Amino acid sequence: MTSRDSASSEITPEVLLRAYACGIFPMAESADDPTLFWVEPEMRGVIPFEGFRIAARLARTVRSDAFTVTVNTAFKAVISGCAAPQAGRDDTWINNRIRDLYLGLHRLGHCHSVEVWQNGDLVGGLYGVSLGRAFFGESMFHRARDASKVALVHLVARLIAGGFELLDTQYVTEHLRSFGAIEISRRRYRTLLDKAIAGERADFLKLPADQPIGGNEALAIIAERN
Repeated sequence: MTSRDSASSEITPEVLLRAYACGIFPMAESADDPTLFWVEPEMRGVIPFEGFRIAARLARTVRSDAFTVTVNTAFKAVISGCAAPQAGRDDTWINNRIRDLYLGLHRLGHCHSVEVWQNGDLVGGLYGVSLGRAFFGESMFHRARDASKVALVHLVARLIAGGFELLDTQYVTEHLRSFGAIEISRRRYRTLLDKAIAGERADFLKLPADQPIGGNEALAIIAERN
């Protein structure tokens, strides 16, 4: 289900948070389209923490610490990376209005980035929205093999450590399915969402943000949950 909006003054970061609490999120047709439309999929993608899967080869890469992983240190650069064309994706839904809204959420402490570095260069990452004990993954990118996958592994470890209950991926791709992503009905999703945003708020920064977390620690946190 979608609904269109062309009045930019009506959507603020605060309005956006209320939309997430209702199970909807914004998208744009393209980077050049100034308008947004609201989306509420019939079937929603989620990754259950108990079912999070890491392939053996990827686990070796994570454990090797070939990449350095940080959080909230290069938020603008991560959004730019997600908005840039990539192999198999010539266009993007991230327009200037999307960038401004999520930068506003970042300043409010409700939007976070995970950055993956190699030899001082940003080679991958992801960003998403936190609300209550729910985290809504928005987009990811990579410029080096496995960089976005490593970002996802570290994100899941951070969410588990911080007490999150719901990881929303919006849709399910084959890439996300390999990590254990599943589709659930809108009704089931709303039940999980209502539970996740009620009560005590999770802490995205439960693991320290001022120093990188090693791969072994991230994998141990995930293994304990599984």
